[in-house]
Amino acid sequence: MKKNILIVTSEFPPQPGGIGNHSYYLGLYLSKNDYTVSVIADQRDVENREERNFDAGLPFSVHRVSLKRIRPFMYVERIVKTFQAFKHTDYVIATGKFSLWNVAFCSLFFKRHKMAVIHGTEVNFKSATLRKTIDLSLKRFDIIVAVSQYTKQLVAHLNRKVEVIPNGIEVSQWKADEMSKGRLKGFPVLTTVGRVSSRKGQLQVIRLLPELKKMYPKIHYHCIGIPTEAEAFLSQAKALGVTEHVTFHGAVDDQTLKASLLATDVFVMLSTESTTGDVEGFGIAILEANALGIPSIGSKGCGIEDAIADGGSGFLVDPQDVADFRNSLNRLLDDAQKFKSQAKTWAEQHDWNQIIKQYLNHLP
Repeated sequence: MKKNILIVTSEFPPQPGGIGNHSYYLGLYLSKNDYTVSVIADQRDVENREERNFDAGLPFSVHRVSLKRIRPFMYVERIVKTFQAFKHTDYVIATGKFSLWNVAFCSLFFKRHKMAVIHGTEVNFKSATLRKTIDLSLKRFDIIVAVSQYTKQLVAHLNRKVEVIPNGIEVSQWKADEMSKGRLKGFPVLTTVGRVSSRKGQLQVIRLLPELKKMYPKIHYHCIGIPTEAEAFLSQAKALGVTEHVTFHGAVDDQTLKASLLATDVFVMLSTESTTGDVEGFGIAILEANALGIPSIGSKGCGIEDAIADGGSGFLVDPQDVADFRNSLNRLLDDAQKFKSQAKTWAEQHDWNQIIKQYLNHLP
């Protein structure tokens, strides 16, 4: 008899977001393994047309919390939908800040097996009150899964067993041949994919460029993603005299993204923690670049440590140490074919066909 699994998530495609990406693939691969899956997620598209079309093509059901101008009304609807869904499910998976609170609350009235999937920011609040509410919520779950060792240590104070299951990608979606290769300015070409923000670390790369261009006069840094803080970062680049070495492309379609990555020499993500506690819990974009054979350089001291096989798929560096970065870049460029092969192998180890097996080990 098929088991019913409910996934309660703070994000869901087609709108962007790492938590949503994870929830989608978790639901997809659970359904491929004969679970009956339903998802509760927010409507984030005002017209809702794109989301309706996306949901209609899925092998499982998605129940959207309707978008409202008065935000608290959405919170109430989330709780009501979750409360109702609890009656018809065998197992509940919560992912995202409000989802943890929501499922913990509903579990006061229904005894169900529950799994919390934590990514990073939702367990790293600066507010003591918010941290306490998340801690209390997590204590109500039967199992806690962290997407990285870094995220796991953020809840070490709970004295609970926490399983680490890394993020994954669908490798088959990240296949492309050299004919698809785009053209990007510079050599070496460095690229970051992700919202332009302090968490993703684009500004940190820009700060390294004055020294890096001494060795690589034609070096160019390409930033792909929603340009939230692009204007401020461009001002910093101007002050450092490196504006001609930086390009902000904004958000692009999948075909353009893949073509740009194929034209990249090294993928870079020097993520840092924001002042509000926003952290990089893993760095899924790194694996996507790896699947195309692009090695990476990423920050130590965050979830990226689990996304990069140091010395294999790329290198982990101190994001403020230009010598560390430069040495890593030199090594990747000097033995490009070796690191290209190792990056692909690393990505294949994180294919969802492999990752889902770890989740199945913890499900009834």
